[in-house]
Formats: sequence, structure tokens, C-alpha cells
Amino acid sequence: MSRPALAELLGDREGVLPSQHLEAAIGEGVIDAGDFTIPRDNVQPASLDLRLSEVAYRVRCSFLPAGETVESRVKDFIVDEIDLHRDGAVLETNRPYLIPLKERLSLPASVRGKANPKSSTGRADVFTRVITDGSSRFDEIAPGYHGGLYLEVVPLSFPVRVRENLSLNQLRLAVGRAELTDDEVRRHHATESILFDDGKPVPAERLALSSGLFLGLNLRGDARGRVGYRARESAPLLDLTTVGQTDPEPYWESVRREDGNRIILSPRHFYLLMSQEAVSVPPTLAAEMTAYDPTSGELRTHYAGFFDPGFGYDPAGEFRGSTAALEVRAHDVPFMVENSQPVCKLTFERMIEPPTVLYGQGIGSNYQRQTETLGKHFRRPRPGDEQLGLD
Repeated sequence: MSRPALAELLGDREGVLPSQHLEAAIGEGVIDAGDFTIPRDNVQPASLDLRLSEVAYRVRCSFLPAGETVESRVKDFIVDEIDLHRDGAVLETNRPYLIPLKERLSLPASVRGKANPKSSTGRADVFTRVITDGSSRFDEIAPGYHGGLYLEVVPLSFPVRVRENLSLNQLRLAVGRAELTDDEVRRHHATESILFDDGKPVPAERLALSSGLFLGLNLRGDARGRVGYRARESAPLLDLTTVGQTDPEPYWESVRREDGNRIILSPRHFYLLMSQEAVSVPPTLAAEMTAYDPTSGELRTHYAGFFDPGFGYDPAGEFRGSTAALEVRAHDVPFMVENSQPVCKLTFERMIEPPTVLYGQGIGSNYQRQTETLGKHFRRPRPGDEQLGLD
């Protein structure tokens, strides 16, 4: 028996496409990789991991195609062509690179896309955004788009090694009105809690909502006062093709709270901190952390990122939410932040239907029930690491 077509699956429903719809889109060629097979493991509950092709271009500057194809525009800016096949190549800090992705899209007229860096990419302070033909916006893919996908990559704190087939970012597809209003978020939380503090649902009157749900910083820290990490200057090469093997000490130094549960962010330094609240994304919803810049303009929660259905969710009730890792950078002056200060915002979207798989250990997700901010490339700190500044 043949599977129904994607258009038939979608009907007149609104929301984010779950894993089973993404698999249907791949089967129909809506998402295609030419001669390459799209690995089933790359299909996440509400997103698809996109893969680097075998070549990267070092370019003079970032750009948008302004009504032209990316391929035609980039020719004016290429400085060097880099082979990502076999052992891959090193991308230097603060230099822009453009890398064609293996996946291409042939979207139906009603389907649009959005891209975001994977969590591990953001935690390594690697800036990425997708460019599409004719587009005037990064990371947003127009309804009905037919064409290739290109990834701009800028390592900011560490030089990094990448290679063909590595996934640095993700794609989410949606149709119709997917985003929940603040009132809809409040009503959902009243019937199925999505935000917890110290293991208890946050009271409805304490929800900070303004076109999204705000999360605060946890600056109470651990028993030693450690609240997170700051990227070291002049760090060595970070190999993004390995998992759990890299010693964090040459890359990170501990950040400790001051009296009053506060820290002062040094300008232009990159910090990994944790949220005060824990988030639970049920099967019927997906979420996105949006880049947040307060009115003062002194602080930026640096990267956006997807939270797939199942993040922090446990129907058995053994745990209640997972805290979020926050990637933070101050701008031009030292900036003080305090415990519970709102520094990032989550927007929620409805799913067309619950995905057949949920985020979590069952599919090898790396950050369920996380208590550490370090990304998957690093070994977790061990007893004795306090001698190295990582206690």
C-alpha cells in the first residue's frame, strides 16, 4: 500500500511538520539530496539535520543574493576553495565561509521553511545561517521554494575542523499559522505545564510573556559558585567531527558568581550559562529560542535554536523539564546580570500532529535532562578538574 502524498497528509491543517511528514517529504523528493541518500537518523521529531557538501568557499564578506542565485553572487566574493572530503578542513576564526548543503528543496506552495544552528554548533560559538536563491532574509525559506541551500559559517571563538556530511544546522518546515499567541501559551501551560522552577510548575501569574516566553538566568550556581563557562582566548583547534573526546580545559574557564548571585560579563567574550527555569515541550508543540537583545543593547543571547517535541518532557513524571543552555555575549561595555534576570525568549508552535519519535535518549539526543552547558564535543568535567579551572 502506497503512502499518501504530502499534500494529502497536510490537508488544510496548520503547524510544524513532524518526523513522519518529513519522511514523506523525503520520499516524494520535496527534500532531496541528488545522488546522496538522506540518513534516516537525520530526521528529528520536528526538524531535519542538514549536511555539508564536499566543498567550502572562503569568502570576503557575508551577502544576500538580492534576487539572484547564490551561485551567481558568490563568484564575486570567493577568496579560496576548500576541500571538505576525507579528513575535512580547518575553518579559521572570524572569517566567513559559504558551504553548499547536500539537501535541496522543492516545497509545495503552502510549505515554508526555517533553519537554525544545532545546539552543539551554538555552544561551540560557531555562527551559522542559511542562504537561499533570491532571498532577502537569512534562515527563512519562502513558501514554494525550489532550489539549493547554502550555509554561511563563521567560527568566532575557536578555529574548527569540519568535513563533508557534518551537520551544523537544522531545517524545520511549517504550513499555515503555527506560532502560538501569548494567550495560547498561557492556556496550554494551565492544562499541561511547559515551564518549571525547582521541579514545580511556574504559577501562571509568573509567566513572563511578550510575543514569547522569557527564561531567566541561573546564577546561583553549584556548591563552588560556578555558574558556567567563558571561552578562552587563543584556544587550540576544535574538531567538530568528534564527540565526547575533547578536553575542555584549553577552551573554557569557569565563571563564578559574585556575592548577590550576579556576574559581570566582559565585552565581546562568549559565555555558556544555564536557564533558571526548566522547559518541557510536549508532543503537540515545538519551540524555538529566539535571539534576544534587551532595549539597552548591551547583551545578546547569541543564537537561536530549535527545541523539538519531547525536550524536557516525561509523561511518567520522573523529571519535570530540562534547563536550557544559554549562549551569551556582552557588546561594548562590561554588563552585570543577576540571578533570574530574563535573558532569552522561547516561542512555541503547534505541531500538525505529534511526531512518531520524541526528543530524548531513545533517539540519541544529547541534551535531555542536561545539567552542563558544554557541548557534545567535550568530555564532561570530572572530579579533580578544579585544578584546571573547570570545577
